[in-house]
Amino acid sequence: MSQVNPTTTEPLLLPYAYDVEALKTLLQEMLQAQLPVAAWQWLQEKSAAVNQSGNSAFAVAFAAMPRKTGKAVVTLSEEQEQKLAAARKGLSIQGWTLDRLARVWLLLQLDATDQQAYVARIEQLFPAAEMNELVALYSALPVLAYPEAWRGRCAEGIRNNIGTVLEAVITNNPYPAEQLAEGAWNQLVMKGFFTEKRMDQVVDFDKRANPELAQILLDFAHERWAAGRAVPPLLWRGVAPFVNEKNFADLERAFFSENSLDRDAAALACAQSSYAPARALLEKHPEQKDAVASGVITWTSIAEKAALNA
Repeated sequence: MSQVNPTTTEPLLLPYAYDVEALKTLLQEMLQAQLPVAAWQWLQEKSAAVNQSGNSAFAVAFAAMPRKTGKAVVTLSEEQEQKLAAARKGLSIQGWTLDRLARVWLLLQLDATDQQAYVARIEQLFPAAEMNELVALYSALPVLAYPEAWRGRCAEGIRNNIGTVLEAVITNNPYPAEQLAEGAWNQLVMKGFFTEKRMDQVVDFDKRANPELAQILLDFAHERWAAGRAVPPLLWRGVAPFVNEKNFADLERAFFSENSLDRDAAALACAQSSYAPARALLEKHPEQKDAVASGVITWTSIAEKAALNA
C-alpha cells in the first residue's frame, strides 16, 4: 500500500499492505468474546507491554499463550467471515485455535515504525519456535508489516516437513501467491501435492498457474503412472490452461480413467482449457459437461471426495 508524499510526487511505502487497524479490531472482538475473562485480561496486559524498551513481555507471552488461552477452536459467524475478507483479502482463520489467533493478534501489536527492529524482533522467534508457535508465525505472514521482508521465511516454510506447519504455509494463506517468485511458488505447489495437502485451499492457485509448473505437474503424473500409483486429481487444475497437442493425450488418459475422481478432474480441466480438442472431448460427454456446468463437479468437491478416500 502506498500514498503520495505531499512534498514530492513520489509514493510513500507504508509498512502494511492492508487496513491493519480494521483487522486488529476485528480479531480483538473475536478474542474478547471467546476467551475466558481472566485470559483476556492477561492478554491485554501483555499487549500493552510488548513495545516497552528492554521488555521480554512479548516473547514470554507468545510462548505462554496456550496455557492462558486454551486451544479451543475459534467460532466464526458469517458476518465475521465477511468482515475478515474485507479487512484482509484472502485471509481465512477457519479451524484456528484460540492460542493461534491470540498469537497472531499479539504480533499485530508490535510497533512497526522501525523496519529493521520490527523484522529482527519477529525473526528471532523462528529458530527456537515449537510446532504450534511455527504454525502461528507462518499463519501471520499475510498480516505482518513489510510483506517483502518475509519471502525467505516463507520459502523456508515450504521446506518444513512438519505437517501442520506446512499446512499453515500452503493452505488458506494468501501470502505465497502474493509474494513468492515463480520458482518458489512452483516448489510450494509440488510440495503440497507430494504431502497430500488440500490443494483446493491454495489461495490464488489459478492466478499463479504457469507453463513451467504445468510441465512439472505432467512429469509428476508420468512418474506416478510409471510406478503404478494414482495421480492427484487436482493436478489437472494446474495443467488446464496449458493443454496443447503435446500433452492432450495425458489429459485423455485421465478422462477415460477407471477412477471417477480422475474423470471428474479431467472433465473440469477440459472445461477450463482453451484447447479446442479438449473442449470437443467434453462436448461428446454431455453428462460430465452438465455436471461441470451446474457446479456439481468443482475442484473443491473433487478434493473433498479425495480426502474421504485417503
